[in-house]
Amino acid sequence: MSDSSAVLHCGRHRLDLSYPRVMGILNVTPDSFSDGGRHIVVDDALRHAERMLAEGAAIIDVGGESTRPGSRPIPAQQELDRVAPVVERLVRELDALISVDTSSPEVMRGTAALGAGMLNDVRALRQEGALQAAARSGLPVCVMHLLGEPSDMQRAPHYAEPIEEAVAQFLAERIDACEAAGLKRERLILDPGFGFGKTVEHNLRLLRRMQHLETLGLPLLVGMSRKSMIGKVLERPVEERLPGGLALAALAVERGARILRVHDVGPSVDAVNMTWAVLQEGLEP
Repeated sequence: MSDSSAVLHCGRHRLDLSYPRVMGILNVTPDSFSDGGRHIVVDDALRHAERMLAEGAAIIDVGGESTRPGSRPIPAQQELDRVAPVVERLVRELDALISVDTSSPEVMRGTAALGAGMLNDVRALRQEGALQAAARSGLPVCVMHLLGEPSDMQRAPHYAEPIEEAVAQFLAERIDACEAAGLKRERLILDPGFGFGKTVEHNLRLLRRMQHLETLGLPLLVGMSRKSMIGKVLERPVEERLPGGLALAALAVERGARILRVHDVGPSVDAVNMTWAVLQEGLEP
């Protein structure tokens, strides 16, 4: 990652990405794969965000639409009704850097007006009007690789080329589309999209070859927390996937990730910081 992209300007916040940071997941959905329904009451969401910030989260990622495999889109107004009260409270009461996990231009506009500092789109700004809404927001945006849609992405995903090359090509094309829409390169973050239209073998190879994506020259965000790839390799249910997730987080940092999107903030912060300490020691003369 180039020095020019080491600091992201996120509204009134500044995010230093010269070292890896942890993003805490705050789903305000009834149907997310591992924590659906736990934080749909605004006060519960606020308390969970407070805990994650106390444990070292640099960013809170608020999502109002589940994108688990097989999920279906919901109306933009329903999504906005879920996330807007949470974003407003977190910004006002915690002064936290809030990312909003959405593909909807209406939600992008609404939450940016409430003080969100980042947008995180699993569909890489491909919905109608999303590119324009993101560009006008003035906020950094994470664009993610996704094959198909959440409703069908895990139905025998196939790639004609090695997965790391397919992901890099897709993201390069989305960077071009963003820049053409007026969304400056220095506002972009890239997510390889682990678990989104990929088999276990695809995911493992993509992590092993993730340094291939550094040629794009932008910060990498990685989200593997509690995902099925851990469950399938280790034969663990969702509630027993933390150790596997910490191993993946450490490997992601070693391969260049600058933002780790996780459910379990405290242990993840320790794993990230310990990995980074080892890497920095190795860089000393």
